[in-house]
Amino acid sequence: MRILHQVDSFTRTPFTGNPAGVVLDADGMTDADMLAVARELNNSETAFVLPPDGADHDVRVRFFTPTTEVPTCGHATVGAHFARAVEYGLPSGSLVQKTGGGLRQRVEIIRDGDGDRVRIGMHQGAADFGPELDGTQVDRLLRALGATSGDLADDGPVQIVSTGHSKVIVELCDRAAVDGLRPDPAALTALSHEVGSNGWFVFTRATGEAQLLTWARMFAPAIGIAEDPVTGNGHGPLGAYLVHHGIVPAPGGRLDFTGRQGVAMGRPGEVGVWVDVRSCSRRGGELLVSITGDATTAFRARLNA
Repeated sequence: MRILHQVDSFTRTPFTGNPAGVVLDADGMTDADMLAVARELNNSETAFVLPPDGADHDVRVRFFTPTTEVPTCGHATVGAHFARAVEYGLPSGSLVQKTGGGLRQRVEIIRDGDGDRVRIGMHQGAADFGPELDGTQVDRLLRALGATSGDLADDGPVQIVSTGHSKVIVELCDRAAVDGLRPDPAALTALSHEVGSNGWFVFTRATGEAQLLTWARMFAPAIGIAEDPVTGNGHGPLGAYLVHHGIVPAPGGRLDFTGRQGVAMGRPGEVGVWVDVRSCSRRGGELLVSITGDATTAFRARLNA
């Protein structure tokens, strides 16, 4: 009997944050089985936990959207390891997960205080900075998002950045511009195919709240995600982007911040991000990024599959 967990990531309040399905004992499931479960749940991603297939990792996790497998996923990683920690009573500690895309990522289980609060940390891949969109592409993007040139901030380029699953990073001038977006999914999908990145991570630093550095939304219609509530694999690249372009200082060689996402969908959540600038000297110029998030179980049920 397989057990299905529905976990809301990047929140401690059920039915907010980003929901992820989690199947902890997915051994023996086929690709078609996994896709069917992901399609049935219709979350942006569902995680399937499998035994390791080598000595260099502790667990495998595969991630499926309702339409396809993706190489990695931030909120579903948080959801999967939160579910494992709660289901198996795991203590604080670290482990290595191998994803369906072959990535090996260190994951931290963090039990605070009396152990009732469980947070999950995820060390993402080294930041990779891809092409910047040209002027014509930016104009098309703004139209596809339902924004204007006056909404665009001018502190950094519109650029593809990846820490494992690439996003196009777009900064707008204020919260009203971000919250007022009304995307055209077909136009965004066409542009995704052209630039080679499926996620559009749109943010502002004009949050109006001192404890928040960024306020964001993310769209990925090319892989069946009209809008994602709270995106771990968007906030990681965002942190690297802010440091790489000198937009936000990193005192002491490290940038720590909190980003909020999902308000426009009625599913607010917060992601903790840190970027290790000192790793550039240790690892040949690579910026290393980690994210941290709370989670809560929305429901736990028997899976008839």
